[in-house]
Amino acid sequence: MNTFKNIAVVGAGWAGLAAAVRLQDLGARVTVFEAAPITGGRARGVDDIHMGCIDNGQHLMLGAYTETLRLIERLHPHVPLEQLVLRTPLHLESADGAFKLHAPASLPAPLNTLWALFSSRGISVRDRVRALSMMTGCRLKSWRAQPNETVAELLERYQQSAVLLRRLWVPLCLASLNTPIHQACAQLFLNVLRDSLDARQGDSDLLIPRVDLTRLWPAAAAERVEMRYRHIVRALCVKQTHIEIDTEPFDACVLATPPYAALRILLNEQKAANQMHAPIQEHVEDLHKKLLGFEYRAIATLTLELEADWRLPAPMLMLDEDPKIGHFGQWVFNRAGQPRQLTVVVSDAADYLKLERAHFVQAIAEQIRAQSLKHPQCTHRMPEVRHHRLIVEKRATFDATPALPRPSNRSPWTRVTLAGDWTDTGYPSVLEGAVRSGQAAASLLLA
Repeated sequence: MNTFKNIAVVGAGWAGLAAAVRLQDLGARVTVFEAAPITGGRARGVDDIHMGCIDNGQHLMLGAYTETLRLIERLHPHVPLEQLVLRTPLHLESADGAFKLHAPASLPAPLNTLWALFSSRGISVRDRVRALSMMTGCRLKSWRAQPNETVAELLERYQQSAVLLRRLWVPLCLASLNTPIHQACAQLFLNVLRDSLDARQGDSDLLIPRVDLTRLWPAAAAERVEMRYRHIVRALCVKQTHIEIDTEPFDACVLATPPYAALRILLNEQKAANQMHAPIQEHVEDLHKKLLGFEYRAIATLTLELEADWRLPAPMLMLDEDPKIGHFGQWVFNRAGQPRQLTVVVSDAADYLKLERAHFVQAIAEQIRAQSLKHPQCTHRMPEVRHHRLIVEKRATFDATPALPRPSNRSPWTRVTLAGDWTDTGYPSVLEGAVRSGQAAASLLLA
């Protein structure tokens, strides 16, 4: 019989708090350690003196995020889900209106997404057939890529044109993997396509949070457990009868920090493993090697407040990039409930961080203004920018390359499990992967 009742969770991001909620549901007493003064980790709300509470990054969820949606409804039992997220059928549209792909809600899956490809605007009939052929071919192969295949190699194998790459596959790859197609893992990309485009009705729906990411559910989760904010955990020590978090005893622990932080916390255990028998030492060294193997990519999120109300023709639009003239934006979103605010996302943004800030902001504003004026439903020029906030998460995601060795939720120690979007979830660095990882780590601990 499992006797782990007093359990620590290190990290109050989406993985750590998902683990904390699951542990509490299973009858454990939970204490969460968080270095920051707020919950949410890399997906959280940020106070801005001019614009109120904004997000540190614009996140788009999918209807396939079943565990995240279930958790939101679980923690907000009296709030309709539509008050917390805007849900629409799959809709991809360029800011200039030249490209549009829309999945009708009336058709069952996967006919809705196949019809969206077949009826898309801005792609030739020949390219539509190529895209449909790729989707059909991947489905017949059970969505399995070739060993160590990149997204670029996958697209070349299915003879996808330059127009399809620019309009469809490159934006989707960057949005989901935050890694360029010539380096991105084809299998992770296919996993995303499989679970969104070839799954149940509604799994391809787009979900945009109407509230800031902390209020969406992490704040409600934190109210259920004991929180230790501004506590940077220095060491996790595993004893035979318990574990210690900075000398404080607990029965067990879920370590839900980024890999580099987990490595630092576990350094003491690496020293202890050197005195252990060979199998344990080998497992510890393997874990440390995997934690050291991650490389990271940045995401920049630019929030703009305009001089007057102005709305996009759709909740989100794709922007055409042209770095040579400063057009770095890839997606632009309406901010829910804020008719004067827009959010622009720049994935894989490390190369742009050295640019002068004012020029960077002005160039993206001009990018939105110039491209949106070409949209047939946009009748007014975008107003001038009154305030802005640029937030760069330098290690927003791990580099999603082929054959990247990712740890499982199980650690070398029975009393410790691992959680995070970087564990072997089968997904790239996405919110649903973090939630599922946290829940799996909690269940494994109390199994």
